[in-house]
Amino acid sequence: MKKCLFYLSMIALVLFAAITPAVAKTYVVGTSADFPPFEYIKDGQIVGFDIDLIKAIAKSQGFDVKFQDISFDSLIPGLTAGTIDIVASGMTITEERKKVVDFTEPYYSANQAVLVKKGSGKNVTALFGNHKIAVQTGTTGDLWVEENLEKTGILKGKVTRFDTFVLAIQDLINGNVDAVVLDTPVAKRYMAENPVTMVAEIITGEEYGIAVAKGNKDLLDKLNKGLKEIKANGKLDELLKKYF
Repeated sequence: MKKCLFYLSMIALVLFAAITPAVAKTYVVGTSADFPPFEYIKDGQIVGFDIDLIKAIAKSQGFDVKFQDISFDSLIPGLTAGTIDIVASGMTITEERKKVVDFTEPYYSANQAVLVKKGSGKNVTALFGNHKIAVQTGTTGDLWVEENLEKTGILKGKVTRFDTFVLAIQDLINGNVDAVVLDTPVAKRYMAENPVTMVAEIITGEEYGIAVAKGNKDLLDKLNKGLKEIKANGKLDELLKKYF
């Protein structure tokens, strides 16, 4: 009798395992939601190209994602500390960053742009002389300005760093800074919605990638496989048309 009960229990356990759906893995995606159209806040929700992109990749690979909005310069530290699993935030692949995180294959190419306040009379010369140049801390615009202003001395302005581009653009509109250096597609979006204008494009040939902690090959492979699939099935083109 005890043997029968044991076998019945084992059969029930096997049947339960067979009919119980597997729980999908959930990854925490870090993003800095002040970078339209890649990531921004709309009606209290984080939306944008990168958000839809990572959702499409997650769907193709059978995992779930939840988003955490943090400052851009905290994204890589968040990966290395393990508080987030993925960075999807218009992040340019650079040699310096590749030393501490791993990137997927590129999914978008961009340059840097120079914004000034509309009607200010300023142009690209706002990068030179006694002017204030605004950047977001840790971005490639920040790195470009640092390289050309603080290291080579080609630029002569004074750099002001902000936690978000929202603050940088607001200071530009208020006349507290003379120019903002940021990624071209984002500059165009801010230009469409604010009294600012783009006066120059700096050809930097940057490529964006999705980042994971160094050595997390399993997750990186999933992301690359998903990226390849959404390129092949037309989903990536659909998102590009939607946002750009």
